[in-house]
Amino acid sequence: VKPEWMELPPELEAVDFTKSIAWDKYQPYSDTPPVLTPLDTPPVFASSGHQRALCFHLHALDGRARAGTIHFNNSAPPVPTPRFMPVGTKGTLKGVLPEDIPNMDCPMILANTYHLALQPGTELIDTVFGGLPNFMGGQEENTNTDTTTTNNNKSNKRRRLFNLLTDSGGFQMVSLAALSVVTEDAVVFESPYTKGQCMTLRPEDSIRCQNEIGADVIMQLDDVISSVQNDTNRFRLATLRTLRWYDRCVQAHAKPDTQNLYPILQGHLDTSPGGLREICLAGFRHRDIVTSTEGNNDDDDNKRRTIPGFAVGGLAGGESKEDFWKVVDHACRHLPDNRPRYLMGVGYPLDLVVCTALGIDQYDCVYPTRTARFGSAMVDQGGLLKLKQHEFATQTDIVIMKDCPCCACSR
Repeated sequence: VKPEWMELPPELEAVDFTKSIAWDKYQPYSDTPPVLTPLDTPPVFASSGHQRALCFHLHALDGRARAGTIHFNNSAPPVPTPRFMPVGTKGTLKGVLPEDIPNMDCPMILANTYHLALQPGTELIDTVFGGLPNFMGGQEENTNTDTTTTNNNKSNKRRRLFNLLTDSGGFQMVSLAALSVVTEDAVVFESPYTKGQCMTLRPEDSIRCQNEIGADVIMQLDDVISSVQNDTNRFRLATLRTLRWYDRCVQAHAKPDTQNLYPILQGHLDTSPGGLREICLAGFRHRDIVTSTEGNNDDDDNKRRTIPGFAVGGLAGGESKEDFWKVVDHACRHLPDNRPRYLMGVGYPLDLVVCTALGIDQYDCVYPTRTARFGSAMVDQGGLLKLKQHEFATQTDIVIMKDCPCCACSR
């Protein structure tokens, strides 16, 4: 590890960490009233800046909890928030047909860059199918004859059934830690399918794959460490490397007019003043504001913002609930209020309630679909219904959940 990799980057040397690192904050975090947008307000997309391919409308507040809508500049439906996004690792929600997804009130799902790059390959998805939405069968004939639409796809005869978000492959540094080696340049994975075959994933490779997949929200490649490790130097290196890798991702991003690149806030569980989480926040604040207009300071409210949304990473890895919620609280108190906040890898019902109350807008997790595949249904009353228990073997008249329109409950 080179000493300079552990040093505070030059752009942050003058930051006063005794003052708040937050920016673009409104009530209840400051005295400035929030800008609330009525429901069904048409989106407005800018020619540059953070609203080129995403428009976030904030509709209402309840304490720190937010109700909003994320609009994408495509033919897919808007995304009401807060929103849980189910995980379709290889481009499919297991056990669910693509045409059933819109009927499940599911306007956005997640796919996995690492696994799609291995099988079937993102270049094939792009060149043969024209992107993952086509590969998944996630389009249908467009019956909308409205000629006033602002979407770039207004002349397209087909419309998207749902929006897509792809992760960057960073989480596999934890889930496949035994098969990976991380360097300053890249992470090298040994294939879990073919012994001896390796895959090198640089920030540039991750962005190229996500450009080929064609997701509406793509993630930077970050340096991810298990939250239960105890290595202060490794966490500092990962935090600063995440900032450096974000810069490489921005440079490699070929489709900023149609795909929204989220940075990922890292920093372990350190929310102390000037600690790792605040260093990462200050780095992204600098990149959001300073890079757009040279010569002005970070407090210049007239400067153009460049980042469409922010992700909170490095959590849900076994740390205590107290530590987990403390980091989420810290992130929501500091990240901008006029952009979506995405909490990665979180899907337990209690966590969704608590983190929504703290101000999170987007979530993803394999928990609901994986739990269903193991024979347990998440229901409104009673939590988990374990359908493999003996009592259900002879009872044929049981409805899993009343008034649920899905095929399992309605038949």
